[in-house]
Amino acid sequence: MNKGRRKFNAAFKAKVAVEALKEQLTLAELAEKYDLHPTQITEWKKQLLSGSEQVFDQGKKADSEATDHQEEKDELYKQIGQLKVENDWLKKKSEQVYGKNWKDGYSKQG
Repeated sequence: MNKGRRKFNAAFKAKVAVEALKEQLTLAELAEKYDLHPTQITEWKKQLLSGSEQVFDQGKKADSEATDHQEEKDELYKQIGQLKVENDWLKKKSEQVYGKNWKDGYSKQG
C-alpha cells in the first residue's frame, strides 16, 4: 500500500542530513531508521552541504544591511534638517509679509 506523499520540516531534514554526514550509520541503516528512501537522505545531505556557506555569510550580510540602514537613516535626518530650515525660513518670511497674526487671517479666509 502506498504511503502517499509526506512532508518533513526543516529541522527533521537537518537532523537526518547531519547524521548522514557523521557516517556513524550507513545510508541503508539511516533510511530504515527514519523510514525514508536512501536517495532522499542523499539529496538532503547535498542541500545541507551546498547551503552551509550561507551560514557563515549571514554575519557579513547583516553587517552590510546595518550599514545600508544607517546610511539611509543619516540621509533622512539630513532631509529633515533641511526641511526644518526651509519651514522656519518660510514662517519668518510669512510673518514679515503678513504680520505676526498671519496664520489667523489665513485660516479665516480659507
